[in-house]
Amino acid sequence: MTLKKNTLQICTPIVVTAATLMLSACQPAPEKAVDPETTTQADHSVAMIDYPQTRTVDASDTHFGIEISDPYRWLEDDRSEETGNWVDAQNAVTQSYLANIPYREKIADTVSNLLSYERSSAPFTEGDYQYFYKNDGLQNQAVIYRQKGDGESEVFIDPNQLSEDGTVSLFQLSFSSDGSLVAFQTSKGGSDWREILIMDTETKQLLDEKLVNVKFSGIAWYKNEGFYYSSYDKPEGSELSAMTDQHKLYYHEIGTPQSQDEKVFGHTDDEKHRYVWASVGDDRYLVVQAAVSTSGNRMFVKDLENPDSGFVTVKGSLDSDADLLLAKNGKLYLDTNHNAPNSKVVAADITAPAVKNWVDVIPETEHVLSVSTAGGYFFAEYMVDAISQVKQYELDGTFVRDVTLPGIGSVGSSGRGLGNVGSFEGKADATQTYFHFENYATPTTIYRYDINSGESELAFAPGSPFDSSQYVSTQIFYNSKDGTRVPMIITHKKDLALNGKNPTLLYSYGGFNISLPPRFSDTVAAWLELGGVYAVPNIRGGGEYGKEWHLAGTQMKKQNVFDDFIAAGEWLIDNNYTSKQYLAIRGGSNGGLLVGAVMTQRPDLAQVALPAVGVLDMARYHTFTAGAGWAYDYGTVEQSKEMAEYLLGYSPVHNVRSDVNYPATMITTADHDDRVVPAHSFKFAAELQAKHSGPNPTLIRIEKDAGHGAGTPVSKTIQQYADIYGFTLYSMGVERL
Repeated sequence: MTLKKNTLQICTPIVVTAATLMLSACQPAPEKAVDPETTTQADHSVAMIDYPQTRTVDASDTHFGIEISDPYRWLEDDRSEETGNWVDAQNAVTQSYLANIPYREKIADTVSNLLSYERSSAPFTEGDYQYFYKNDGLQNQAVIYRQKGDGESEVFIDPNQLSEDGTVSLFQLSFSSDGSLVAFQTSKGGSDWREILIMDTETKQLLDEKLVNVKFSGIAWYKNEGFYYSSYDKPEGSELSAMTDQHKLYYHEIGTPQSQDEKVFGHTDDEKHRYVWASVGDDRYLVVQAAVSTSGNRMFVKDLENPDSGFVTVKGSLDSDADLLLAKNGKLYLDTNHNAPNSKVVAADITAPAVKNWVDVIPETEHVLSVSTAGGYFFAEYMVDAISQVKQYELDGTFVRDVTLPGIGSVGSSGRGLGNVGSFEGKADATQTYFHFENYATPTTIYRYDINSGESELAFAPGSPFDSSQYVSTQIFYNSKDGTRVPMIITHKKDLALNGKNPTLLYSYGGFNISLPPRFSDTVAAWLELGGVYAVPNIRGGGEYGKEWHLAGTQMKKQNVFDDFIAAGEWLIDNNYTSKQYLAIRGGSNGGLLVGAVMTQRPDLAQVALPAVGVLDMARYHTFTAGAGWAYDYGTVEQSKEMAEYLLGYSPVHNVRSDVNYPATMITTADHDDRVVPAHSFKFAAELQAKHSGPNPTLIRIEKDAGHGAGTPVSKTIQQYADIYGFTLYSMGVERL
């Protein structure tokens, strides 16, 4: 499967889905829900919390005459003993506080029970086998099985055998052309730095040629001879935080050591790209996509059958995106937003592939398009107010039919945590494909689709103990500060009383063209079963309404994102779903920035703030790992005086004020997060603990041997959410469950 551009963005939103965890087994009795009418308000005074002392240093940067003080810069050194001691001290304080929550283990049981059922991915064919992912119980990582014909299934790869504690995870399973070899990536502790292992699929024996120091890479096979992969030079400083700026594409020939791998692209001074990835189309054409930020890419093609051919430019500008869907009959079929903010499909003749020669195959419409291929057809998923609609087309763009879906929800790829298993994907000669259907109240269900007849049938129904019939999801629209109409989906028990006393989790992301369609999450299901309301607004900065919606939340328009989120919280309060006392705001990564900015701008909005792995220091984010690539969305303090002032105007680390009563806050991060380095969270916690004057706690929870979120073992996930939900309800004054 082609490595799509969005795998190189900061991150997908931090939620744990059925597909992410692939868990299994018992049918528990549901926990008793929170009854706001019978709860009492607790005085959880924090006067006795003895926060660790965080020393300050005389450090600063100056841009355009603006001096930016950075008193906690020493916390950026993730290799120092002092930083390690600070992490341990903060975790000790946090765990001591959380130990006072009387129902924390009860919440852990609820989360565990809702994760405890068998899950299976859709099957996919490689060589003589059908492969699929499955988990029989609360295993930390999904297991890959295979089956030949009607024979018995067998374990193919069990990632749980790679480490005792489940902190080694597997990504990007990729097979050679005939299925005789497979390459896959492994990550330790959630790090983006990975290794590639290669296996003989018949014998299930690993080849003796492991590749190391691989980062932000796909695996693109050329026949059965070798594959292309991407990485950076290993930084001289900390591999978890040092800047990585020049991505390079390599070719690994099977049977040779990594030291002999050929640099193929991205290794000259005048050809610097932060992100480079490759696809091989029709077992012949090497297609390279290269970018300097998380939006916009160049594209080049090379004929591998002609050893004297060089790269030919398909698209030389960075002002739009293009992804390869497939190569067939001398044409490249591309999904692009070039002159089409909502995206379209075009064909580029391999002999003259430049943009000026592109021919529209599926034109742009008023709705955002994403496309997959199976059986020689395109399956076009349109996002209509964040809800999926799917149409089937022939390769020449001839409309075949509307695909009938089982309800209102999402059918996009459920490959999160399931390797490369997506919806409506398959080989060119496939006669059937599969799709996933889900929404906030419906666990991910897999359907088999007959490509020729258009008929669907149930292929796999999850045995989730979550009783969907007791819950309802409603989409509403509200007006933001500037009058922009924003959709929001609210999920809760059917008998919810609109009395303003419902514990409510307001979650969003708002950046990098990432959309939040309605997806099922077992950890969100636990919140619902505990009596909570879950609300997700599709705010600007995302991709729900195309490139224009994205751009409306970038750089000097970033405040729109925060205003949209604030307006969502106000709507929930004004309409008696909740009140300030029962409202919590949560987001991860770019969503962590969202929470940090909103809680410092409007500390009166919510009772609880939960920024996760957040981008919180907007003055220095671009100096760590691949952060410079995020400047398309954010801008940098080095860009202009106006941009520097704008960033400092909302940067959470720089906007914590003394004598302000901030919400009860639990910042979450991980010591191996090399996507958004934990120094962001460390500094924000130090600022809040030093300046916050109210009675609410300010804690930071730092997970050990974990990264930005992907590959987190199930055992850690259960305890994380027990702590997060326990802290949230306790801070709202809920005495018992």
